[in-house]
Amino acid sequence: MRILIVEDEQKMAALLRRGLQRHGYAADIAGDGATALHLAAARDYDAVLLDLGLPDIDGIETCRSLRAAGSPVPVLALTARDGVFDRVAGLDAGADDYLVKPFAFAELLARLRALARRPAEVRPVVLEAGGLRLDPATRRVTRDGTEIALTATEFALLEALMRRPGVVLDRHTLLEQGWDIAYDCRSNVIDVHVRRLRAKLDEPFRTDTIETVRGAGYRFRAGPRP
Repeated sequence: MRILIVEDEQKMAALLRRGLQRHGYAADIAGDGATALHLAAARDYDAVLLDLGLPDIDGIETCRSLRAAGSPVPVLALTARDGVFDRVAGLDAGADDYLVKPFAFAELLARLRALARRPAEVRPVVLEAGGLRLDPATRRVTRDGTEIALTATEFALLEALMRRPGVVLDRHTLLEQGWDIAYDCRSNVIDVHVRRLRAKLDEPFRTDTIETVRGAGYRFRAGPRP
């Protein structure tokens, strides 16, 4: 999952980012509402951690603007204000859940998992194709009932490919799924991880689900090779 952290306190934002990365999430940081709206419009996020006490456009207005723009991204509001009015205002503005500071990081992760389990019209809860099953909420991958252990990066790349079966994804698009915007990419990093994915997903099962499209990128093949 790729998370957008909207937090103006740099130490808090860095702490959240490190914690999420340790648990296999890619995380970007926006220090104000305007930057958050720009990033949310330009990139595909699985959830937004939104501090309500932002300095320019406050969190409630930022959330309201996200919804007005048609963004369905789940929003978890973070607030130091434990008043009923503030919580209600955040939820009415379009937030899906809220968490009062200070909070336990384990609870934050649990709430993110809960958001991931909620059904959405364009994001199926579980992805399945050709005997392969990927569950974003539990972060489990199986093929024909056999569990396959993937690293966080391998999981992110496979999820990106399975969400767009038959569509060629270039290396830049795949880099955005597995690494945050501060990553200094190398030309062959995607190829290395795809080779590792194939070794786990295809070779033991004598299948061929990740197709190389020469000069373009990679494509997930849901059916058998033609």
